[in-house]
Amino acid sequence: MSKRITTKDKILNAAEALFAEHGFEQTSLRQITADAEVNLASVNYHFGSKKALIQAVMARYLEVLMPALSQELDGLAQKTQVTTRDVFDCFRNPLNELRHVRKHGPTIFLSLLGFAYADIQGHLRRYTMDHFGDVMQNLLAALHVANPNLSPVDMFWRLHFVLGATVFAQVSGPALREIAAADFGEAIAADQMIDRLIPFLAGGVDAPSR
Repeated sequence: MSKRITTKDKILNAAEALFAEHGFEQTSLRQITADAEVNLASVNYHFGSKKALIQAVMARYLEVLMPALSQELDGLAQKTQVTTRDVFDCFRNPLNELRHVRKHGPTIFLSLLGFAYADIQGHLRRYTMDHFGDVMQNLLAALHVANPNLSPVDMFWRLHFVLGATVFAQVSGPALREIAAADFGEAIAADQMIDRLIPFLAGGVDAPSR
């Protein structure tokens, strides 16, 4: 017998789908409650606010991604030499783990992440740093080891360009794969796109400063 879905999960599932398609700012609580077939009081009872609901949606992914990424970074720290490619390779398995959250978990998560920046959801950055700040610090430390000549401000810009390219590649993945098949006869699976993306991202971070 299938497990009965709870009201809280109905709200989370509806919010996740709407946020991933339309963004956080463009999605209202009224839309979420309509799709979840619950009343507004249920949202207030389980989450208290829209910001808390947004954080709860992201938490379902971050609570899987961040521990897995931490483990990968711990392994990387044992190496005597670290490259940017090594650091970005640490994301392969953690992103794949998100398929245990949702079938298309990596794409959904990256779409949500893109909207988090586009919609300037500063509270999500604070939430992430409060709960996973140690992982983020280890990630930045590994990137600085790989790129000792990059200033903090250069690293800031390059990492945000990395995020933008990653979100675009994942969200536009189906269209890109169709074009590659039609124009170049290349059949590529969704999970193989990361193999093309990581070298590009690493090259961008490693590029000489102006």
